[in-house]
Amino acid sequence: MSKRDYYEVLGVDKNANEADIKKAYRRVAMKYHPDRNPDDPQADAKFKEASEAYEILATQEKRAAYDQFGHAGVDPSMGGGAGGFGGGSFSDIFGDVFGDIFGGGGNREGPQRGSDLRYTLDISLEDAVKGATVEIRVPSLSSCDLCGGSGAKKGSQPTTCGTCGGAGQVRMQQGFFQVQQTCPNCRGRGKTISNPCSTCRGQGRVEKSKTLSVKVPPGVDTGDRIRLSGEGEAGPESGPAGDLFVQMSVKEHPLFERDGKHLYCEVPISFADAALGGELEVPTLDGRVKLKIPSETQTGKLFRLRGKGVKPVRGGGTGDLLCRSVVETPINLSKRQQEILEELKISLGEGGKKQSPRQTNWFEGVKRFFDDMTT
Repeated sequence: MSKRDYYEVLGVDKNANEADIKKAYRRVAMKYHPDRNPDDPQADAKFKEASEAYEILATQEKRAAYDQFGHAGVDPSMGGGAGGFGGGSFSDIFGDVFGDIFGGGGNREGPQRGSDLRYTLDISLEDAVKGATVEIRVPSLSSCDLCGGSGAKKGSQPTTCGTCGGAGQVRMQQGFFQVQQTCPNCRGRGKTISNPCSTCRGQGRVEKSKTLSVKVPPGVDTGDRIRLSGEGEAGPESGPAGDLFVQMSVKEHPLFERDGKHLYCEVPISFADAALGGELEVPTLDGRVKLKIPSETQTGKLFRLRGKGVKPVRGGGTGDLLCRSVVETPINLSKRQQEILEELKISLGEGGKKQSPRQTNWFEGVKRFFDDMTT
């Protein structure tokens, strides 16, 4: 059976550049890779076909020979260039395209960075709005003081791993593939410790708790984070420490409820003040202020105190304090108070819709509802 055109195999135009060819091969190879299609023999054949096409088209000399003479120009049995999967070229291709899947090129980088940590800080609404400095105690993995983070007993040093030569990875041959994996001897560290430190037992890190001072800026809210660079876990093998992220959690307040830059609170108003009007003292985070209650105030009416809310930490104008009125029904009435209310009840009843418009409209709506049901 004749071979398919290599450009057709990869699905690219004959004028495709090197980057397009690599991208196309990656797409086809990922689709038909044997590890992803263990029960499909056709996938294995298509994977090999794509690999062969890429080996030719990714090499300038081979591609030129193929463009001029076709498959005959790269077929060793016909005097052409080196085809198939011999030599080290396919290994280079495999490592180049699949390096991020199977471990990269094998060059081990320096000491690893330590892990980042997260700490949830519960703060009061007052501290969140005005800012504060808070001390926290954080458990973490810190560099061992005795061995200086090396993991080796004082006076000795780690030695280069004899298995991987310090690379931290070894190459394994699987058929015509070369796969890299973590060195089983040093577990990827690239070094071995013959005399481990008695304190950290060769780990180079020990568990400690440290006290830190956190400056909370004004205007933070639940979910906001403060980053403390280098205050996370120490890295292995004396690597740099990670960061500590302090996440804000604002506690519930007995009086105020926060919604972004605005504050809300409920203000109970006596029956008499609601009807006749009056003046009340209401709390704010800056102290008490006078609030004028107009006559005929109903439950749910909002009174806005401008600039008595929160100035957001990310900038913008200060929010407002919105006070929601709640008309309170009097309880534990004396006999005289009951008599007065009875007289008021009769008097208000005579006023009808003029003095109780909502109640009158509601009863009229109820009457229409039942009339409609009977017709």
